[in-house]
Amino acid sequence: MRLGGAGLLVGAALAVLLALAFATVFLGVIATLRISWPDDHPGRTPSVGHPNPADSSARRRNDGPVTTGQPDHLTLHIDCPPPGEGGIGVRPIVNGRDFLADVPESYDGIGPAYAGVGPRYLFGDDGPLQATGTPHEVRIAWSGCGYEKCCGALYLTVGRDGEHVVWAGWRDPARQDLDLPELRFTVDQYEAEVRRAGADRSWEWTGGVVARLLEAALRRQEDWLVRWDCEVEGVGSSRTEPDRIDVVLRHPRGRDENDQLQFGMVLPITADEPSEQAEHLEAQLIAGDPRAAAEVWGGSPELAERLGYPWPDVHPLLG
Repeated sequence: MRLGGAGLLVGAALAVLLALAFATVFLGVIATLRISWPDDHPGRTPSVGHPNPADSSARRRNDGPVTTGQPDHLTLHIDCPPPGEGGIGVRPIVNGRDFLADVPESYDGIGPAYAGVGPRYLFGDDGPLQATGTPHEVRIAWSGCGYEKCCGALYLTVGRDGEHVVWAGWRDPARQDLDLPELRFTVDQYEAEVRRAGADRSWEWTGGVVARLLEAALRRQEDWLVRWDCEVEGVGSSRTEPDRIDVVLRHPRGRDENDQLQFGMVLPITADEPSEQAEHLEAQLIAGDPRAAAEVWGGSPELAERLGYPWPDVHPLLG
């Protein structure tokens, strides 16, 4: 059936309206997105689709994680693809299988394709994977664009139950159908594996070390942060840009991230001793108002206008 002139005009008008609606939604989302973090930061936009380290065929099974009825066995694999081919992330291997790859697809047929959170944030003496007397929640993976309510993130609760460490209370803010089994590891095997993986620094590079040391130092500068009404969001480094690190602060303190500004700055680094570089950069930053040396990288455009800060012409995610 051929459409007359009026039908063609109506069809064209509908197409234009749909395109405008999509553009409005897309730009609205971009305006509130946070900065895309480098390789070693938990908030980075993950690169997905890397081969499953526990399965050379890299096939998605989608039949769910496998439990044996016996204490589960944990291996923490640090996935470290070449620079430029994805970020560094920890993938829990449970009973010989990549747990993140085994999470079933959601009800609409879209797979989670989880990327593991970086080892810098999961390990250490006070790392969130440590099992203490008080159960606590841990984010172990991201998905898609990195914005939790849109594309998802995987959380679990770590607890102790007698001679076992328990992973339970699974949740993903982007899906209501998540149903994963409780995992129980013997305390000795679990703690030994967390120590082993935490001691492995083969994935770390000079910029990553400087970023880690500087972030820890800035978080200890509570008086300086209170004076300028700022919080440390993170200090990150990318292996593809080894001569720089990114420092990101939030302002004002104590607000929801949708009612804050994200201030960022790029600092140069060299191949010199990382601890000396971190000390020098710390002294440089705390000497004054960090907002004066930084630019708005994200957050609320309305808040930026109210406080008199210019909104970036090119969003950091698109620049």
